[in-house]
Amino acid sequence: MSSPLKTIQFIRGGEVVALANVPPSRTLLEVLREDLGCTGTKEGCGEGDCGACTVVVGEAEGGRLSYRAVNSCIKLAHSVNGQALWTVEDLAAADGTLHPAQEAMVNCHASQCGFCTPGFVMSLFGMYQNHVCQGQTITRELAQQDLSGNLCRCTGYRPIFDAAQQMAALPAVPVDEADLLSKLELLAHKQQGLEADLAYNAPRTLAELLAARAAHPDAQLVAGCTDVGLWVTKMHRQFGQVLDLTRVEELRRVEHYEHHVAIGAAVTLSDAFAALVADRPQLQAFAHRFAGLPVRNAGTLGGNVANGSPIGDSMPLLIALGANVVLMSVRGHREMPLEQLYTGYRKNVMAKDELLAWIKVPRPGSPHPDHLPQGKGTTPGAAAPSPLWGEGEGEGQELLRVYKISKRYDDDISAVCLAIKLQVEDGKVNSASIGAGGVAATPVRASQTEAVLTGRPWTAATVQQAISTLRAEFSPISDMRASGAYRSEVLGNLLQRFWLESQGLQQINLESFVLEEAT
Repeated sequence: MSSPLKTIQFIRGGEVVALANVPPSRTLLEVLREDLGCTGTKEGCGEGDCGACTVVVGEAEGGRLSYRAVNSCIKLAHSVNGQALWTVEDLAAADGTLHPAQEAMVNCHASQCGFCTPGFVMSLFGMYQNHVCQGQTITRELAQQDLSGNLCRCTGYRPIFDAAQQMAALPAVPVDEADLLSKLELLAHKQQGLEADLAYNAPRTLAELLAARAAHPDAQLVAGCTDVGLWVTKMHRQFGQVLDLTRVEELRRVEHYEHHVAIGAAVTLSDAFAALVADRPQLQAFAHRFAGLPVRNAGTLGGNVANGSPIGDSMPLLIALGANVVLMSVRGHREMPLEQLYTGYRKNVMAKDELLAWIKVPRPGSPHPDHLPQGKGTTPGAAAPSPLWGEGEGEGQELLRVYKISKRYDDDISAVCLAIKLQVEDGKVNSASIGAGGVAATPVRASQTEAVLTGRPWTAATVQQAISTLRAEFSPISDMRASGAYRSEVLGNLLQRFWLESQGLQQINLESFVLEEAT
């Protein structure tokens, strides 16, 4: 006998939308297009890359409304229960007056064939709510970052970035947040109650989650669905029961302690990387290259780690940082280094009643200044400190870098990912920690290379020996992204780049490259 289905209720256009008998594996895009007739939202790639399906969801957080642009093609419909939702049909006023996100696209001649344009408009709407309505300026750099998840650009990049910057100059169109927050609160009050036996279960507390996991160990766990969603759209998998942990209050927190940061499994990638960047500003460029913004807004760091893909970008970094994971069940909890979680390709040590609850990341040994201060490293010939050390000599500080090699700079999957963290003092490597992805069946620690570096002088000779060790330490496979030989060669090249950057060179990295637009 199948489990019962809860009616999905969300706020759209100021009104409650209720949908009954929606299967747990049905995507939000399917519901919008096929059940609600919202065909302005398009299906392009079906995997969260092109951005044609972008919508904006809103929920109450800390007494205010948060807005997140997400991909509806890989978002399960039940996940918007109790939230607010905007599609491209919801932006224009009743009299046809365009929203600034739409008007700016028209004014800047940024409108495309019509297939991907709605996705751009929705990403712009998210930017409008998160920046313009907060009195912030949308810079060119911010526009590039926030639109990285919308890849189809028939008209080219420039006019769309122009539109992003022009929105603030148009007459303001605010959302009545007070009214919307009251409606969301009323909706949440009506939906209170245990849901342990529902086909789509989204517990609110950790105790409820662990009890549901124990009672239904075969239920599909989801924590953002940015990978599981592809199992639905590409592999046509169906789930009899889904256990969604993204509503668990305890796991939605980032907790700061003296020696570590604890990131709950339900914390989005956007918020998780913000916490990591707060301690280590040199990670900011890497954080922006982790998928596109809609994926980071929906996906979770816990989901990325638990998924265990050998090309998942967060794990090499977390391994290099010395992160631990906390596994929990009704029987208790246990903690281990992240790299010990994996036993094989997408396999791990978790029992069927366990789940990954927390990721604990050690804080830097000493405060790390911004690696590129304002006005430095942005123009040819400008003096700039090493992007690894920060300003000054950096003796005794953490020397950290994470490299992602992919065919496309933004919003792409890595062929190789390498994270290196050294503690160098008085010219000697006191400790070395290196994580690698794309070179084995699981994310791995380069322990042999670490041993070669530790206790040795930080010199070109030491680095050359470490490069040879690193290239020989793994036997990567060849696939559609790169050959095994290429991956091995690149591993060594990245360590060489790390050495050169530690000596102050910057023009060897795309992050330091600035393209001046023609005027």
